[in-house]
Order: sequence, then C-alpha cells, then structure tokens
Amino acid sequence: MTSVAYAAGSTAGGAGGFASFLPLILIFVVFYFLLIRPQQKQAKQHQAFLNDLKKGAKVITKGGIYGEITGITDSVLTLEIAENIRIKVDRSSIAGSQVKEDGKEGSTKKVKSSGG
Repeated sequence: MTSVAYAAGSTAGGAGGFASFLPLILIFVVFYFLLIRPQQKQAKQHQAFLNDLKKGAKVITKGGIYGEITGITDSVLTLEIAENIRIKVDRSSIAGSQVKEDGKEGSTKKVKSSGG
C-alpha cells in the first residue's frame, strides 16, 4: 500500500517542481524587459552616436568638458575647449552633444531611454 501512495506522490511532485520555478522565470522576464533590454538599446544608440561624430561637432565629455571637435582618428578626438587650447580625449569619453534636439545650443542632448 505504501508503494502505491509513494508513486502517486512522486508524479504530483514533478508538476509542483515546475510550478516552483515559475515565479523565478517571471522575475527574470520582468528584469529583462525593465532593465536589461533598455540598457542594451541605450548602449547601442550611444555607440551609433560615437561612430557618427564629425569635425565641427560640439560635444561634452563624461568629465564635463565642453568642446568642439577639431580632429578625429579611430580612437582619439581632438577637442578645442577654448581659443587655441586643444586637448586629446578617447572617443569613448564623449557623453553627448551640446546641441539640443531642436537645434539650439546650450544643453546636452540626452540619449532617450525607453521604459519598455
């Protein structure tokens, strides 16, 4: 008699095992759509921005230095931060553009992040 009850309990336990993983799977799905996917999208947009930089573009570095691009190589940009004062920075240190989306100068253009 105990062997029949044990066998019946083991089949019910298999279905319960999957049900116990369901909340974990749902949490991962929520994290993917709320955190991972928007971060990847924002990184992709920033990389496209860095690849499209040209001479004469006004940018801001991650360190907060405003300047105009006067020279470009594969990995190094030359920024003119004041009249006849130029610095070299790594391409990846550029945070964004000084020009707003409407074309007016004065604040940085932020990369839009989507919430989902």
